[in-house]
Amino acid sequence: MKIAPKIALTDEERTVLERWSRGRSTPARLVLRSRIVLLAAEGKMNQKIAPRLRTALKTVSLWRRRFAEQRIAGIEKDAPRGGRPRTSKRMARVIVEKTTRERPANATHWSTRSMAKRAGLSQSAISRIWRAFALQPHRAETFKLSTDPLFIEKVRDVVGLYLNPPDKALVLCVDEKSGIQALDRTAPLLPMRPGQVERRTHDYSRHGTTDLFAALEVATGRVLATCQRRHRSVEFRRFLDEIDASVPSHLDVHIILDNSATHKTARIRRWLVKRPRYHLHFTPTGSSWLNLVERWFAALTEKQLRRGVHRSTRELEQAILEYIDAANAKPKPFIWTKTADQILASIARFCTRTSDSGH
Repeated sequence: MKIAPKIALTDEERTVLERWSRGRSTPARLVLRSRIVLLAAEGKMNQKIAPRLRTALKTVSLWRRRFAEQRIAGIEKDAPRGGRPRTSKRMARVIVEKTTRERPANATHWSTRSMAKRAGLSQSAISRIWRAFALQPHRAETFKLSTDPLFIEKVRDVVGLYLNPPDKALVLCVDEKSGIQALDRTAPLLPMRPGQVERRTHDYSRHGTTDLFAALEVATGRVLATCQRRHRSVEFRRFLDEIDASVPSHLDVHIILDNSATHKTARIRRWLVKRPRYHLHFTPTGSSWLNLVERWFAALTEKQLRRGVHRSTRELEQAILEYIDAANAKPKPFIWTKTADQILASIARFCTRTSDSGH
């Protein structure tokens, strides 16, 4: 049976230990070690100290022995821990290089298991390196670059309306969300409860579609919208009539919209000729992100459509209109922050990286 070493303190050691044991800013581990040594100096046995301080007997024995051997320095600093040494910076660079420039022989991307086997490290080491360098080989996203020859001019035109709208004018972002499906699940929904998320069947029944025409007022965030059963220039002109009826006659109207064929027919051109206060601003082809109403469509999908259950197009349209009414009761505009120069510079950097990727 091992005998615990006796502890005798000098006045200076006792002062330091008592200060540590009572200090509010002292690390908790150092407070515990100081109290262990102070109780040991009173002649207390380890079996009595452990329950009193609510710690393990091994802990009391360790720090009592450490103080007896090294005094104050023994409990002030932690000894080097055992185990496998941490990955070196050089090895981390090697892992990053392999992850970004090489592929495994039997897959399109690395996993922690395959990279650990290739590099001779543990999976946890690979995970740490990937997290440190924000590498996610399991993920992939898509991108699209516009080939519009007037891309720069259109970006400057649209962004200029967002950041510096003209006086005595209304700026509207207009688009259509076509083919919205009225979907009904084939079995009742299982509602959320403690420990279980909401669940629904993967299959569904279709009950028709509707097309949503929407105009987002950039300054206020209010939305004018209507549902139509078809998506043609006839319906688009009808929607323009609704816009015209709702906008005060003394205001110019600047409409931001995409290059859909329904926006450029002879019918629409004749309508515009009769109303010179309307000005159309087209986004570049393949650049729907430049139209703020697309952001509103994303919110509609997330909050109302994706998990909605509708047994008819009438139910679907009613749900959409109720969402619009609720949003218009407390409208909140989307704030555009980047200038045209910042956007064009970002795209230029991306194009440079793409052309230099070697693919």
